[in-house]
Amino acid sequence: QVPLVESGGGLVQAGGSLRLSCAASGRTFRGYAMGWFRQAPGKEREFVASISWSGGSTYYTDSVKGRFTISRDNTEKTVYLQMNSLKPEDTAVYYCAAEKGLGRTVVTTTADYWGQGTQVIVSS
Repeated sequence: QVPLVESGGGLVQAGGSLRLSCAASGRTFRGYAMGWFRQAPGKEREFVASISWSGGSTYYTDSVKGRFTISRDNTEKTVYLQMNSLKPEDTAVYYCAAEKGLGRTVVTTTADYWGQGTQVIVSS
């Protein structure tokens, strides 16, 4: 069983918007900080944004600040990434991740669970 399933990727023109969703199953949500990472062709996976279990704390990489917003609905066991003002350099496979910790905000590359990824392509 795959604990995390991403959706919402696609092809969009530069300046456009997309909303990614990550649905969690089973116990993979309660008490977990959630994050989004991305990996472009030929590059290493990089952190994009994360949110604490309560949703009260968020953290973003500098390149997406002011353009992307992470949020979560603990009732629906879903985390979202609203991406606005998209740029061609945002093109990548986006992965959802979950890392245990009630007080955690930052999700690291050693997260406990990962989704399969969803492709985002931003055309110029």
